Amino acid sequence: MYVKTPPLVYLLHPPQSLGHHPSFVLQSRRRSNCCITTLLLSHKLFLHSQSSPRTRFLKRVSQNLSVTKAVSAQDIVSCGFVKDLGIDEALGEVSFRLELTTPACPVKDMFENKANEVVAALPWVKKVNVTMSAQPAKPIFAGQLPFGLSRISNIIAVSSCKGGVGKSTVAVNLAYTLAGMGARVGIFDADVYGPSLPTMVNPESRILEMNPETKTIIPTEYIGVKLVSFGFAGQGRAIMRGPMVSGVINQLLTTAEWGELDYLVIDMPPGTGDIQLTLCQVAPLTAAVIVTTPQKLAFIDVAKGVRMFSKLKVPCVAVVENMSHFDADGKRYYPFGKGSGSEVVKQFGIPHLFDLPIRPTLSASGDSGTPEVVSDPLSDVARTFQDLGVCVVQQCAKIRQQVSTAVTYDKYLKAIRVKVPNSDEEFLLHPATVRRNDRSAQSADEWTGEQKIQFGDVAEDIEPDDIRPMGNYAVSITWPDGFSQIAPYDQLETIERLVDVPPLSPVEV
Repeated sequence: MYVKTPPLVYLLHPPQSLGHHPSFVLQSRRRSNCCITTLLLSHKLFLHSQSSPRTRFLKRVSQNLSVTKAVSAQDIVSCGFVKDLGIDEALGEVSFRLELTTPACPVKDMFENKANEVVAALPWVKKVNVTMSAQPAKPIFAGQLPFGLSRISNIIAVSSCKGGVGKSTVAVNLAYTLAGMGARVGIFDADVYGPSLPTMVNPESRILEMNPETKTIIPTEYIGVKLVSFGFAGQGRAIMRGPMVSGVINQLLTTAEWGELDYLVIDMPPGTGDIQLTLCQVAPLTAAVIVTTPQKLAFIDVAKGVRMFSKLKVPCVAVVENMSHFDADGKRYYPFGKGSGSEVVKQFGIPHLFDLPIRPTLSASGDSGTPEVVSDPLSDVARTFQDLGVCVVQQCAKIRQQVSTAVTYDKYLKAIRVKVPNSDEEFLLHPATVRRNDRSAQSADEWTGEQKIQFGDVAEDIEPDDIRPMGNYAVSITWPDGFSQIAPYDQLETIERLVDVPPLSPVEV
């Protein structure tokens, strides 16, 4: 019946019956959509029924070599990691390249070894040649950002909302850990009132320069990491009011020539005021790392910061409890008590907790201008930061994958597919329904909320031209008439859904 891979709608009903059986019906959002999974599974079964060497190879790799669960639920074939595949079945030779999304991938050696093992197990394969490469992921929001931020793949906020907990120590050592893993990294010191970066690193050039042609700021650099801080502006510490500080931070962050970076680590200032909100609005934060100390007072302030990030849809991926303990005379002592870090993890569901002990060397390295992970890369502290770095790399990859695929248009089904980050539920929306539910000033009265757009104003067969992520909270949908609709995830979850996809008969499968 089918010569080529059929559109998914044909799998629902034979072509001749399409006019008599609607594929979907609009119903309440409470209805089940489990048959969507059946539909997709059947389509995959059709694809895998082919028996070419290439298909058998990809099927085996996809079944046996998955991305670690912490990163994605997909296999490396679905993630697009397999490149330059060459198969000579007569000679039993297979060659391919695994292209990872970051040179700092913590499981690249595992991928290479496992790929060799899985492919070599195919009965007809006698020789396997696997090469590794890295093509850093392009920024998801590049078209919507200031030029200075447009080539940064991931922006990490290190925050505590309380001063004196070691936030700058964590930010600097995390940045140099990521650089040591092979990533291109920058550090932005966002504390104008008390910049710490000039003390914690010792670059040869300690003054920021301006490009006279482009009027942009040239970051200084230390051991391969780009650095921007108000402390390098020749002004020392600032004495100015809040609105001026926000403007200075905006200028330093967005007009710096960061170039292509895998990670920009932002050392956030204490608090949850204008400066923090400015940073969150100007820079599309990929994730946040929360720093605390064991005292209850620290937990109270840190909780405010976690709630701020939650409202701004910035996922907190790890908690670092600094100064948690020290060891002496064969015993472990907790001078500041226990439990602040674990309480943050427990109360807010943050998945990872890292303890940093009290170490004279950690404090001394911060004063000497050489980070601990650089001066003593084999120390216990450096190993903790290595674990934190692996966590950040994995979680950023997972978040990027979730955000980039959260809302897509399925041309086969002529439906908008939605899977909100951190949700296991996937559902479909009719494009016309999404367009009619726009809540912008062009479509709805800002005072009364009354819809300006009428049902008949939107064609029933309208299809989006483009769908792009906007931070971690919404997507921008461009329609054929040129209208750009901002659709928050929260709103998409309330719109009527396409459900009750008719199940396939055995013949159609």
